[in-house]
Amino acid sequence: MLPNDSQRPDPDTLLAQVQAQEKKAARGRLRIYFGASAGVGKTYAMLAAARKLLADGQDLLVGVVETHGRQDTAAQLDGLPVLPLKAIEYRGKTLFEFDLDEALRRAPPLILMDELAHSNVAGSRHPKRWQDVEELLAAGIDVLSTVNVQHLESLNDVVGGITGVRVAETLPDTVFDRADEVVLVDIPADELLRRLKQGKVYQPLQAERASQHFFRKGNLIALRELALRRTADRVQDDVQAYRVEKSINPVWKTGAALLACVGPHAGGEHVIRSTARLASQLNAEWHALYVETPRLQRLPASQRERILKTLKLAQDLGARTAVMPSADIAGAVVEYARSANISKVIVGRGRANALARLWQAPPAARMASLAPDIDLIEVGLPPADAAPRRAVGDDAEVPRRTSRHWRYILAAGASLATALASVPLQPYLDLANIAMLSLLTVVLVAVRLGRGPAALASLVGVACFDFVFVPPRFSFAVGDFQYVITFGVMLAVGLITGHLTAGLRFQARVASHREARARALYEFSRELSGVLQTEQIFDITKSAIERAFRARATLLLPDDEGSLQAPNGGEPLDIGIAQWAFDHAQAAGTGTDTLPASPIFYLPLIAPMRTRGVLALLPLEGAQRGRWLLVPEQRQHLDTFAALAAIALERVHYIDVAQGALLQMESERLRNSLLAALSHDLRTPLTSLVGLAESLALSRPALSPAQLDMARSLQSETVRMSALVANLLDMARIESGQVRLNLQWQALEEVVGSALRASGPQLQQHAVQTQLAPDLPLVRYDAVLIERVLCNLLENAAKYTPAGSTITVAAGVHGQFLQVTVFDDGPGLPSGREEAIFEKFTRGERESNKPGVGLGLAICRAIVEAHGGTIHAQPHTPGQGAAIVFSLPLGTPPAPPEIELDDANDHETGKPT
Repeated sequence: MLPNDSQRPDPDTLLAQVQAQEKKAARGRLRIYFGASAGVGKTYAMLAAARKLLADGQDLLVGVVETHGRQDTAAQLDGLPVLPLKAIEYRGKTLFEFDLDEALRRAPPLILMDELAHSNVAGSRHPKRWQDVEELLAAGIDVLSTVNVQHLESLNDVVGGITGVRVAETLPDTVFDRADEVVLVDIPADELLRRLKQGKVYQPLQAERASQHFFRKGNLIALRELALRRTADRVQDDVQAYRVEKSINPVWKTGAALLACVGPHAGGEHVIRSTARLASQLNAEWHALYVETPRLQRLPASQRERILKTLKLAQDLGARTAVMPSADIAGAVVEYARSANISKVIVGRGRANALARLWQAPPAARMASLAPDIDLIEVGLPPADAAPRRAVGDDAEVPRRTSRHWRYILAAGASLATALASVPLQPYLDLANIAMLSLLTVVLVAVRLGRGPAALASLVGVACFDFVFVPPRFSFAVGDFQYVITFGVMLAVGLITGHLTAGLRFQARVASHREARARALYEFSRELSGVLQTEQIFDITKSAIERAFRARATLLLPDDEGSLQAPNGGEPLDIGIAQWAFDHAQAAGTGTDTLPASPIFYLPLIAPMRTRGVLALLPLEGAQRGRWLLVPEQRQHLDTFAALAAIALERVHYIDVAQGALLQMESERLRNSLLAALSHDLRTPLTSLVGLAESLALSRPALSPAQLDMARSLQSETVRMSALVANLLDMARIESGQVRLNLQWQALEEVVGSALRASGPQLQQHAVQTQLAPDLPLVRYDAVLIERVLCNLLENAAKYTPAGSTITVAAGVHGQFLQVTVFDDGPGLPSGREEAIFEKFTRGERESNKPGVGLGLAICRAIVEAHGGTIHAQPHTPGQGAAIVFSLPLGTPPAPPEIELDDANDHETGKPT
């Protein structure tokens, strides 16, 4: 074996590495300090490394560091240059965040960014801090950062299940995996608990709560294991990347990955199950490999089906499966193991065959010779397969055996015909030339008929040469011993030439088939790339699969409810089987374990987001009907076709969704613009009409009773029209984001009272009750807007209930929200329209003589949601009226200011202050 330094890397791989290195050279480096939980010392270790770099003359800048009140950590900041934070106004508060623009302007060689998974305040350039870091890295700035294991996206649910706490701030695993360095900061659980009690992790009150919940010893041990395992996975990836970069071929036994070798014999399932158990015991990943040789290509269908089921079993048990075509089983296995850095290969124990061992060493022995650094584990045969038995084919193999017999007969006839044709040429040709003609016949037979017939043609050719041309002629006796050597050489050359020619013929046929499959996939993907309608995908997929697999195909697509729709005409399909395949995302029908008696194969079209339909295939009639489903490469080929069709269907679906959303957005924008324009244009004349109507009612001399009624009617209608226009204008302002909330801590009782006074004219014919809890806390809200919500709800209740009905306003604390309910004892809401009434221009009664355009509840929802709350209508209950409930989030109101003692004494004595 050549040493590592002398092995030549693949040119394409080398070029890709050079391009990646050039791209990486212009990008900053990211180092992550990784730990199991807060308090292990990640920030401290990052700051200590920064201080050492600063002492060595490295220019750096502290972008953001969270000390959490830890004195040791804060002391590490002394002497380090710190970037001032940026003030951001958020909901009436001033918060401070990392100043990305200033950091990019100063462009330090190195910057410290604590808590990589942190969520930025709304109004920042990026919602996440790791996105700020990505922009810094793209600018060529190196970054030091910290991450806890519970913040990794892939482990978030696992940690939540262990600790009972799901953190909201997560980091994509791709960011962690792309980091140039990962430094594990680790301490034992007992040491971390000791630090927690000493107040080195949280303040005393927080530490007491943390020790009772998150910081339990069992939790910390489990988190530590997760952090160690995730770091080990990262190091394993680094090792593999280094091996690829340096073109290192020998296996490094740094991991415990296993490789199960699948063969054509019945013991393959036993090898797979044994490997799965061993991988579970070692907690290691494992692979399953099947090497397809020219001889295995000609296996009976029953054996090929067994191989496919064995690979499917391995995949179901968690293995990565692969099929490699090669004439050398041992060489292919060793190549795969080296490429994946697998140190342990599991093989089945072969049956004793002395003649085969004399001709060729067993694959396991050849693996040991080719790769002495790989561990070989031999699995014994299961009891049912310990005794050799002859595989029995099915009736479909009889025509195949008959055609095989005819190939041998044609091979023998070709050698005999060559000998007879050479008899008239004997006076003109030497015996050596006649021997060359015999060898030429062997080569042609190997090209056309295969390896076995070529071997027979070689034997027949040598016999004919001896019988017809070598003296004494027409006898198998040999007068000169030199001809014995000639016969041996002719036989050996014929056999070797036939073997090599048949192998090349097989490889050429395999390459041709693969090229045809690749060309079919390329043409299929090219045709799908430009389609914009589902009907085009249907036609293209149907014709492409029928050409590639010689089977009639059709697509079954779901409706909005997820039920598959049968196509018009075509083959009779079992919708029940197709629906099962769609619902379970598994293949069904012929060639599968689910309803295999069905003549049709149902394959779900699984796209990245969801299953988009089912591909139904009916193989053509004949002896080989459905056999292509049993070939691993053919099944993978079909799965690729199905995946491309599914992605195309999903792409067209989202194109339709995007077009619909764009149309809706444009319609909303146009409608809001029209509403705003009309509202502005109508507001001034309506205000004038209201004033004129009021002046008309108060004019002197006094109006007659009939004229006064007309003036008052004019005034009420103009006021109603003005309110309608105000609603339109407010809705347009809210949706455009022009409304700024004036949030203040205040009592709910005040705004309820003002709303009742403002709605007095509308509530004159109704009884109004209030049921406000006596201990309602202060809530932070915009009083004007919440009063508007209550007014709209009260006016709606008065509008849709008969005179004399009772309207009630209730309020109380429910969890973390203040809940306000406005209900009545009227007819209630229409059943099933509890959500629709909150849409714009939607009324409680579709056809009604009651005034309004259906904007009141839409304005209520917009205002409540702007406060971070929710609003909904309770389902109708017989005997009860309508009930609208809205909730506002509670908070912690500021403490009231304390009265100083001197001021209090002054007030008591009456002295001026």
